[in-house]
Parts: sequence; C-alpha cells; structure tokens
Amino acid sequence: MKKDERASASFSFTLTAEDAGSFARRGIFKTPSGVVETPNFMPVATYANVRALNSSQLTASGVQAIISNAYHLILRPGREILEKAGKIHAFMNFKGVVFTDSGGFQVMSLSSLRKVTEEGVFFKSHIDGSSLFLTPVSAIESQRIIGSDAAMVLDICPEFPTDYKRLADQMKRSCRWAEQAKKYIDENPYEKQQVFGIIQGGSALDLRAESLEKMMELDFDGYAIGGVAVGEPKEEVKKVTDFTSRRLPREKMRYLMGVGFPEDILYSVSRGVDIFDCVAPTRHARTGTFYTMKEGKINIRNAKFRDDFEPIEAECDCFTCKNHSRAYLRHLFKTGDSLAGQLGTIHNISFYMRFMKTLREKISDGNFSSWSVKTAEIFEK
Repeated sequence: MKKDERASASFSFTLTAEDAGSFARRGIFKTPSGVVETPNFMPVATYANVRALNSSQLTASGVQAIISNAYHLILRPGREILEKAGKIHAFMNFKGVVFTDSGGFQVMSLSSLRKVTEEGVFFKSHIDGSSLFLTPVSAIESQRIIGSDAAMVLDICPEFPTDYKRLADQMKRSCRWAEQAKKYIDENPYEKQQVFGIIQGGSALDLRAESLEKMMELDFDGYAIGGVAVGEPKEEVKKVTDFTSRRLPREKMRYLMGVGFPEDILYSVSRGVDIFDCVAPTRHARTGTFYTMKEGKINIRNAKFRDDFEPIEAECDCFTCKNHSRAYLRHLFKTGDSLAGQLGTIHNISFYMRFMKTLREKISDGNFSSWSVKTAEIFEK
C-alpha cells in the first residue's frame, strides 16, 4: 500500500452468538482494514513488529489484529516517517487490523522518566534523553498519524499496590483527560479510526464504577478495562473483570488490556470480554515454553524431549509443527540459535489463533461453559 490506501471507512461491531451458560459472546468487528472475529487475541507489536515474525508469518498464523504502542512509535521511527510511509499498515506491510495503546502504560512502567501534570505527561526518552510531552489531544493526533484502526485515550495506568487516595486521583485525572480527548474527537471527526475509553480504578470497585459511568457518558466507540494484570493476585483481576465487563454497553466492544494466559482468557470471555493482548506467547516462545491443547505448557528445554521426534503438537498445522520435531527445537535452544525463538513464536501464535477459533466455535454451538472449565484445568496445572 502507498500512503493510506485502506478501504473507505466503515466500522461496526455485531454480536452473532451468545452463550446460554455464561456471559460469553461472539461477534464481528468490521474495520476499513479488515474483520476481527471476537473473542480474539492480539499479538503485541510494540514497535510495529511482532518479535521474530514478519507480516506473512502473522497472516499464515491466522492473526487478524495486532496492538502497537503510540509512545514507542512516536520516538521510533517517529510520526513523520510513519506519515511518509503511508501509516503503520503500509510501513510494516500488515494487512490486518491495528490497535494502538496511547502510552498510558508507560506512565507506570517508565515512572522514573516522566512527570505527570494536569495537562499531560512529560517523558524523558529512554533512548536518547530527548523530551516528549504527551497530552490527551496529542495522543489522539499521534494515533491518527500512526494510522491505527482503534486508538486508546491517554490515561494513567496505576502501579500495584497504590493507596486509595492516589488511585482515586489518578482515575479522576484519567477521566478528565478522556473528556478532553472526546471533545477534540467530536470537533475533529476522523472516519478512519475508532477510539476506546479506558476504565481505571485499580481493585477499588467503587472507583471502577465511577470511571465506567464517566466513560459511558462520553460514549466512546468501544471500552477497554485497563490497570489490571500489573501485579495484583489473579482473584483481584477476576473481580475487576467480572464487575466491569458485564456493566459495559452490550453493543460496544470490550477490551481487557494486558491479559492473555489461556486460563485467564477463558474466565474473562465467560464474563463478556471480546478482545485481549499479552506478550506471553511471544516471550514464552523465546525461552522455550510452548502451548498445547492437551498438555498445556511444555518446556522444550526439558531433557525428556532430547529424543522426542514428534512435533510440538500433532494437531497443529503451523510451519514449525509440520517441519520440525521437539528434539530439534530443544537442540536449537541448547545451542543458542536464534531460529529457536522464531520457530517457537510461530507455533505459540498459531496456537493462540486456533485456541481463539475453537473458543468462538464453542460459543456458537452452545458448549462453551463446559468446554472452558475442562480446558482451563489443563493450563492451571
């Protein structure tokens, strides 16, 4: 693609099936860049690339959507380069759907390199020390230049633990920033991008309720549940997910940010979540941990795989499983070859796409509830 040659803008989210035994739902998110079947999982492409995979490998693995990070893309390669390239789809030659986070997570993760004010966030670049001032409006403007299909408002992702007063102050500021962003969006319509409001409040359900009410009042295109999976016990994540997801508008898409272990996806889908992202499948692949439907996670470095000439997963049709054995993959890891991480990533991403496809089918055929309980047990071992 040259410049921004996506199809004429047309966004919609339609529910196609709902599970009778839970709040799980199946849907279709249509965008100018393609269709995302939900529930779905987005591999993380922080710098406009999913580590170790090219765009053809993403497509072959069944990936429909990825998520990148506006903060990092603003620093490298920069807004000017992305605009000249024809925006992110053309730059990375990815023909699927692209989400972007605004940089709210970096407010937490780069706490030593930033200063938060009512107007926005001053960052000192972790690359060269240069300054970046990100405001609620410039975060949206930047994501328009980047060209993602779905953008996130600028927010503050709280650390865990955080005391109640600080949590409340951060949540209220995030709401004020969301209001500024929505005002800009309403006054400057842009038909090629949807914007999601982010619900914050940590584990305090009263703060979550207040944030949720404000985001719904602003009427964003979709809603994200932020500030989870940042160190809390899993039961806290479940509590927040259950409380928040089922109170969101039925007709809008629900995105649970940063959650992506299979057992957590199963629970969250049962509570009505539609889309997920997480670094787990790619990060684990680079250290030799692979996902399978029958055995859960396996560590290919284990000595028992030294003479195991079966594929990682017999039922998997990914390039790795069709061409290489467990023994060979173990050998690659033991010799430190970079091919090991690439082959592992191909499998793990392919696994996640098959896992989500099966999950969607179970919702449609009415067997999600019983299947999800049995499947979660495999991954919780």
